[in-house]
Amino acid sequence: MSRWQPYISVATVVERAGRFLMVEEARGGPETLYNQPAGHLEPGERIQEAALRELREETAWQVGITDYLGMYVYRTPDGLTFHSHSFFGMALAHLGNDLDPAILAVHWLTLEEIEELERERRLRSPLVMRRIRDALASRFYPMDVIHER
Repeated sequence: MSRWQPYISVATVVERAGRFLMVEEARGGPETLYNQPAGHLEPGERIQEAALRELREETAWQVGITDYLGMYVYRTPDGLTFHSHSFFGMALAHLGNDLDPAILAVHWLTLEEIEELERERRLRSPLVMRRIRDALASRFYPMDVIHER
């Protein structure tokens, strides 16, 4: 008997001067898609470490994670389930490293620009706007709600 297991991912909302750090990805369709810096948890990796790694790899930004937004559950139309641990942070420094090959570009977008991408169905998932709206509403949890050994 095989055991069901969700995909574990991390994502971080980073806001600076009214703009949000977003990545543009080619996902095999006619249009590129936009997402927060995000990715999968690797074996043996702590959740916050994964978020910081994804930020460096996908955006070349060093970010100070300040808050936990929560764990978001998303079921894709093709039946996959993701448990996405989401964070909020502040940009500290641009590192200048090469980006993950899956990332076409890094953008600092306004809320209005992201809402337009949502209307065009160019956000990677509905979680993108949900995370931003939760961050704007200050729906934060302290980092110590995550218990990892």
